[in-house]
Amino acid sequence: MESLKGKIILITGASSGIGRATAFAFAAAGARLLLCARRLELLQQMEAPLREAGAADVSSFLLDVRDRDAVNFALANLPDEWASIEILVNNAGLSRGLAKLYQDDPTNWDEMIDTNVKGLLAVTRAVVPGMVARNAGHIINLGSTASHLTYANGAVYCATKAAERVLSEGLKIDLMGTAVRVTSIDPGMVETEFSQVRFRGDVERAAKVYENITPLTPQDIADAILWTASRPAHVNIHSILLTSIDQANSMVFHRH
Repeated sequence: MESLKGKIILITGASSGIGRATAFAFAAAGARLLLCARRLELLQQMEAPLREAGAADVSSFLLDVRDRDAVNFALANLPDEWASIEILVNNAGLSRGLAKLYQDDPTNWDEMIDTNVKGLLAVTRAVVPGMVARNAGHIINLGSTASHLTYANGAVYCATKAAERVLSEGLKIDLMGTAVRVTSIDPGMVETEFSQVRFRGDVERAAKVYENITPLTPQDIADAILWTASRPAHVNIHSILLTSIDQANSMVFHRH
């Protein structure tokens, strides 16, 4: 196992769910945490608990990954002590709506594509050149079982996650000859704010998604991310596809 103590970890979308759990997992490993999200107040509330959990240091900043200019400015102007990002966790992502493609609101498409694809690209483009120059680094992208099997009424979300998977594969090819690693973490159903965001705050509808089923937890995904990041430097975990015992793929579930 490679030590993560003192390493600089950038996590996007770190204010809740998988991002938050990942921050605490890296904190327990003694990492230095660089956290960004659209809800700065939640990040700031996490800072003291993260230090108590073992983080060597924590720095938070407001960022919407859909804004490429803001991404470029924020990451180009990091203080010197935070500039050498060693692990990037591209976690920021969302789904909007659940409807037939030809009936859907195109603004849902824009938000998903701008966040899940273009946002991932913007952050990656801003961070990876530094990793290449240092000949060290690891990009961990959050994918989904939706990238492996398309489900009804979710075509655009599935397409954005398929794009993430292909971009991860392509980036690894582009980085051949360097020591920079790339991993796609592809979870199935995880109980987070995901469904509330998808249904724009409809808590009752969101709760039905997880009814009579045992989903994964954010901590499960954080464990996978931490394990991936702590492999010896010569080992690259290309992808991890994981679900709970009650899920076979993005369409087959056991409810009990």
